[in-house]
Amino acid sequence: MSTAPLAPTRRVMLANFAVFQLSWFAAVLGAAHDVALWGTLCIAAAIGWHVAVSARPAKEVSLIGAALLIGLVFETLVVAMGNVRYPTGQALHWLAPYWLVSLWGAFAITLNVTLRWLRGRPWLAGVLGAVAGPASFAAGVRLGAASFVNTAAALLTLAIGWALLMPLLMRLAVRFDGVCLPHARSQHG
Repeated sequence: MSTAPLAPTRRVMLANFAVFQLSWFAAVLGAAHDVALWGTLCIAAAIGWHVAVSARPAKEVSLIGAALLIGLVFETLVVAMGNVRYPTGQALHWLAPYWLVSLWGAFAITLNVTLRWLRGRPWLAGVLGAVAGPASFAAGVRLGAASFVNTAAALLTLAIGWALLMPLLMRLAVRFDGVCLPHARSQHG
């Protein structure tokens, strides 16, 4: 019978939250100061740490990969709408900045740990996404990582996108939970 915890401990959740926040600041401040690569490398280190301490690393890597792909598509759509401008990190002018896409990978490391409590609560996940997604983006703008061309349109787009994507991300987190091992059934023989 497995002795692995069914949910992350408070200590693990606090460490996960701290690592995510530090990597968020590294990416945003890196982009704001024209050293986006350094912030992205910090995110890579945070993701590497998370995967290394996960019970099933391949599952978490799948979740992170899915979040990166979703982030690339969504943030590129935001770029195409023309309501946001980025000072650095865009390989092509129509593509989302690499540092911003990497933040989706950093966010993915919180889904099965810090944000685990949102499982099975799609409406709450949607509301939280609609509020926290644009708020986080606006904080990045205030720190200089991006600028709004049309603030209202950008925030509305972000709110709608995050309201739809947050429940999807939580469903993916359940499917690709590599943090906690499932209940092991005892073998009686």
